[in-house]
Amino acid sequence: MSTHPTAHPPSRTAVVLALAAVYVIWGSTYLAIKLALEGGFTPFWLGAIRFLIAGSIMFVFLRWRGEATPTRKQWANSAVMGLLLLLFGNGFVNYAEQSVSSGLAAVAVASAPIWIALFAWMKGDRATRLEWIGVMIGFIGVIWLNAGSSLRASPAGLIALLIAPLAWSFGSIWSRGRDLPSPFMTSAAQMLCAGVAMSVVALVRGERMPMPTHHAIAAAAYLVVMGSLIGFSAYVWLLHHVRPALAGSYAYVNPVIAVVLGALLVHERFSAGDLIPMAIIVLAVLAMTLGKAARSKSTQAKR
Repeated sequence: MSTHPTAHPPSRTAVVLALAAVYVIWGSTYLAIKLALEGGFTPFWLGAIRFLIAGSIMFVFLRWRGEATPTRKQWANSAVMGLLLLLFGNGFVNYAEQSVSSGLAAVAVASAPIWIALFAWMKGDRATRLEWIGVMIGFIGVIWLNAGSSLRASPAGLIALLIAPLAWSFGSIWSRGRDLPSPFMTSAAQMLCAGVAMSVVALVRGERMPMPTHHAIAAAAYLVVMGSLIGFSAYVWLLHHVRPALAGSYAYVNPVIAVVLGALLVHERFSAGDLIPMAIIVLAVLAMTLGKAARSKSTQAKR
């Protein structure tokens, strides 16, 4: 499995299928998490089982294809990324969805590009005016959403949804320039490390061992196969074949998918006080994506 772009550009059909996979699959994982939790899984056991299974499958497959085993330093760096991106980033979403709708959780996580821009700026990465406009609009949306009526009854869910995108964003910036294996092996190592860490957290919290229903098992299987294996593979493929701005466009499409699926399948309802800040966050991420694309074109033009 090559992680480097090929000499020939990909077909439009391949790009469309990969984008559809990332848009729909990752947008639907929030509902799958909700269904798994309602069917008997506890938040951190759900994450532990999901990532241990997915990470093991990916690791074995990559080794069979001849990928090198990560070095000790690469395992350490992957472990830090697994803690930040998956334990805090995903595990806290699982925790929040015990009391918060899947649609709101998706929108809160969609604020990650806002935090990534700020952390990148702290490391000296200059942003365009449009990106800064997106950051400011996004902050308004995040503050508005977190003060909304749907979250007031769940302070623990509010805190979890604040920490999750912050941890994901910091981990994404922290990983730049680190000694890591190939992208797919990095993902496998992250999932394995995060799965172990989530198991420890579940034991420390005293979470009971899951006794899930058949529907919850199906939802967890969907997270393993579709969310972690197919969805992530499609995203990594996109990163190496299309512009980063296009690959990252999932950030403002996923919330829409999550809200629609939540409303249609489990009858989640949102007030105007929720929908307005949700739209503001999506608009902010779109503005930042366009700003990044403009900065990329400007940089290439100067070369």
